[in-house]
Amino acid sequence: MLKYIGMKLITTIAVVAMIVAGGIFIYFKYFNTIEVDDSGIEIAPEFVFDENQITPPKEVEEPEKVIEKETILGTSVENRDITAYHFGEGEKEVLFVGGIHGGYSWNTVLLAYELMEYLEQNPKSIPEGVRVSIIPVLNPDGLNKTVGTAGKFSLTSVPQIQADTVAGRFNAHTVDLNRNFDCDWQTKGTWQDKEVSGGSAPFSEPESLAFKQYIESHKPVAVIVWYSSLGGVFASNCHNGILPETSALTTLYADASGYQAYENFDFYEITGDVVNWLAKNNIPAISVLLTTHTDTEWNMNLSAIEAVLNHYAE
Repeated sequence: MLKYIGMKLITTIAVVAMIVAGGIFIYFKYFNTIEVDDSGIEIAPEFVFDENQITPPKEVEEPEKVIEKETILGTSVENRDITAYHFGEGEKEVLFVGGIHGGYSWNTVLLAYELMEYLEQNPKSIPEGVRVSIIPVLNPDGLNKTVGTAGKFSLTSVPQIQADTVAGRFNAHTVDLNRNFDCDWQTKGTWQDKEVSGGSAPFSEPESLAFKQYIESHKPVAVIVWYSSLGGVFASNCHNGILPETSALTTLYADASGYQAYENFDFYEITGDVVNWLAKNNIPAISVLLTTHTDTEWNMNLSAIEAVLNHYAE
């Protein structure tokens, strides 16, 4: 029994000694020694902070920026997607639009697809600071009426007689989408010498409404809409004067392409026009009318497209 008590006492003394020794070690490591001033008063040593003993926090990596490649604006009357495709990563969005008159202006759709293929193969052709967006078919139901599809198609799908494409100008409600926008809108519009429907109200059609909402959310710096056929570049205006940037854009596209430039379309009265609605909202926009219904005039338009993109480069 005495032996057990003795061993326990020794163990306790040893533990106490270790604690005291540890305290002395910490004292001398962090507080050095006690100093005494000239009057004999002890001075507490200054604590020395060693920043190397602190583990730095881990750096938080910023999430990678996701660049969307396409946007579904909405759907047509017959529930077909209307899609915008995006190229480049700049802040300035330049928007190109084909197929507002569906299968009647099918060559504008093929021009849009040609541009998409070109940008995919030549991404460096897009200047820094610019993002190119392309809506190849704003009227997919109208295109489907003519060529049997709402997407990319071959020339073998196109009717040989131009009159057979006329029905494709309109959407599934038989509304001319280029008479359904809010600038001088009327229920009944004019196309050449014919009367056409402008819809029951501005943006009554899902296609034009989807485009409106896209413009309001994306706010492009310029919009180019392709049509056929006449051959020319037309500025936009909705009784607020031609915007200086629109005037510059009109001249730039015309000079680079070889098309003639016009300040306005006055061959017959236009109501509910998309580029004039854009002008009403202070967005530079032009109409480019291809010369025929059968040719994309690729080289002419490519020269103009490059000039426009370089114009908006940083």
